[in-house]
Amino acid sequence: MFFELIILITALSVSAVAAYYSIVGLAAIFAASVIPVIIMGTVLEVGKLVSVTFLHNEWKRTNFLLKTYLTSAVVVLMFITSMGIFGFLSKAHIEQTATAGDNTIKIERIEGQIAREQRAIKDAETVLLQLDAAVQTLIDYDRIRGDDGAIATREKQKQERADLGTKIASSEVIVDELTEKLVTLKTEQVALEAEVGPLKYIAESVYGSADRDVLEQAVRWVIVIIVAVFDPLAVCLLLAWNSLRSQRKEVSPKVIEETTDYTNKKEKIEEVPNVAPGKDFVWDERNKVWKKKKAGATT
Repeated sequence: MFFELIILITALSVSAVAAYYSIVGLAAIFAASVIPVIIMGTVLEVGKLVSVTFLHNEWKRTNFLLKTYLTSAVVVLMFITSMGIFGFLSKAHIEQTATAGDNTIKIERIEGQIAREQRAIKDAETVLLQLDAAVQTLIDYDRIRGDDGAIATREKQKQERADLGTKIASSEVIVDELTEKLVTLKTEQVALEAEVGPLKYIAESVYGSADRDVLEQAVRWVIVIIVAVFDPLAVCLLLAWNSLRSQRKEVSPKVIEETTDYTNKKEKIEEVPNVAPGKDFVWDERNKVWKKKKAGATT
């Protein structure tokens, strides 16, 4: 009985989890009517389990049309549950992929901004070098003083040099800020890629590649495999529980009420199906119960 209880609890647990995933997946498909879909999915899941139990216990006593309909309904409901689970897992993967894609776009945009600011810094530094080269040329030709001398030329360059220095400093500040954002985004990106790491490993192991298209194909196969065993496992475990329960009922002898009349004992025991006093069972006077005879024992 303990093993039967374990099977029953496992069957109901798997069924409950499958029902939850299925209902959430169906609610995502029919997002305009979430509450009605949840109610419908819950009732149908309960109806499916009740139908399975009824069919197992009353198969021989149920007419053909009812058996056919209930069997078909159970199969269709299993398909609906599997479809809901597929939708739930697909939605989860799509949301994860979309998040990773947004980070990639942000990273590319920030890297572009950093590149532009670095080019601006480089251009400003180039102009400064050109100004220094012009002054150095005057010095080399010994033209230090005068309106066109090196000193006058440097004085004329003073404002331009200040503007270039301001531009370089401003661009460096922007680059530092963008670099901090880039490091944060890249850290998040690494974490997101780590989440799909197992799928990449599967894709590389099976297909020899981890490209986006191959990765998507691997994800679909993983979801299909999960769906294929989820709800059918719950139904089969419930059938196994019913089967064990039926077998235990068939082989368990029933306790007879204490009485001094052997005839009454015999009549009561004969009311139990498949029980033959003296042939299959013997009376245990001490425990006041009929016990099944061991093989080779005599009356």
